[in-house]
Amino acid sequence: MLSVVVAPWGSGEPVFGRAADVRHYAASTMKVAVLAALHRSGVDLDAEVPVVNRFDSAVGGEFANSRDGDGDQLPWELLGGTAPLRSLAERMITHSSNLATNLCLAAVGPEAVAGVWRRAGATHSATPRGIEDAVAREAGVDNLVTARDLVRLLRSLDGEPELLALLERNAYRVDLAAGLPPGTRIAFKNGWVTGARHSVGVVYPDDCPPYLIAVCYTGPLASGHGTADPAARLVARISAAVWDRRRDVTARP
Repeated sequence: MLSVVVAPWGSGEPVFGRAADVRHYAASTMKVAVLAALHRSGVDLDAEVPVVNRFDSAVGGEFANSRDGDGDQLPWELLGGTAPLRSLAERMITHSSNLATNLCLAAVGPEAVAGVWRRAGATHSATPRGIEDAVAREAGVDNLVTARDLVRLLRSLDGEPELLALLERNAYRVDLAAGLPPGTRIAFKNGWVTGARHSVGVVYPDDCPPYLIAVCYTGPLASGHGTADPAARLVARISAAVWDRRRDVTARP
């Protein structure tokens, strides 16, 4: 299943949608909602928190992350010590750290993340559990997104330039970013697992106003590999096609 939504930044209202409200497993796109919840929570982002690998499951009991399955090893080097929430939030976005994500989620709680989705106007997306909470997932408690809701989520960050600036520092310049001319500004978050590949971003062309784009793909093309993934190339091709029509997108009222 392929879902696509494109919208001008100014209104956030889609000018193109394909399967916009179909739910997909969220993968790492849910980290944007966790980031917003953390920054809006009022917690001291410079406070040191214990770096642990034991978290409360959404259905009771505890679970842990797999180091081998995490694309960012830096937070793991701090295990048993402490780290500022601000630095954990940064690694969650720039290097998609799963361990840092669960530490940030533990600091604010799932209800705060649910509030972020509500504030964005999302209607089909939710983040009820941490990453790798396998027991909860087996019980039917899952992190889900739609392309329309991801666009709404990013649009809701208007007025929070520090969050958009952090999304611009995403180290994984694949998916949407790979479909743009070199050097094009994009604040985005991608996510992938075997069977799913998603990316949502706000693109800043030099010759017209910014626009929003979300692409969610669920299917056999998604190998789960970061760069050598056929689904990543599909997302890049869609990004390139929208770039070619960017003036049409941003000219809509």
